[in-house]
Amino acid sequence: EYDTPLALAQKDGSMGRIFFGRLDEALADVADQYDVVIIDCPPQLGYLTLTALSSSTGILITVHPQMLDVMSMCQFLLMMGEVMGTLKRAGANMRLDWLRYLVTRYEPTDGPQSQMVAFMRSLFKQHVLVNEMLKSTAISDAGITKQTLYEVERSQFTRSTYDRAIESVHRVNSEITGLIHKAWGR
Repeated sequence: EYDTPLALAQKDGSMGRIFFGRLDEALADVADQYDVVIIDCPPQLGYLTLTALSSSTGILITVHPQMLDVMSMCQFLLMMGEVMGTLKRAGANMRLDWLRYLVTRYEPTDGPQSQMVAFMRSLFKQHVLVNEMLKSTAISDAGITKQTLYEVERSQFTRSTYDRAIESVHRVNSEITGLIHKAWGR
């Protein structure tokens, strides 16, 4: 976010002119050391997000199943589509193996949330992951200690709370892993 405006200000035809290629260059240097690189970007049209999107081969968009969140996401995606179209015309890589929506903090007993998930599935079809990430105090509490659910001790939680949360995490991660493997031709 800081380096790119400086590079863009240079008039020497440097990499700043095509800022979206800077991450591709950086990743190319270490590509043989990683199978997967995850870049968690905020929903904003800043340089980091635009560069990450143009370097991606797969995109996972998380969304909370509330009307305001879904409508906000739709508005952002419309704006992002326009900007990414401009970047594509400028030469950015826009070849995706997959793009999916992940429903997060889902409470299956909440009627309005269930209706919103059904609406999203009717709107985005197979692009919504089959499995939702359930809302769970186990996940929230693990986050407070800067840990994942895989790192915390099961004994810190009610057994059923932990088991329900870890099962949700396993199902979602398995689905994402399947998308990656399919993109690799496995």
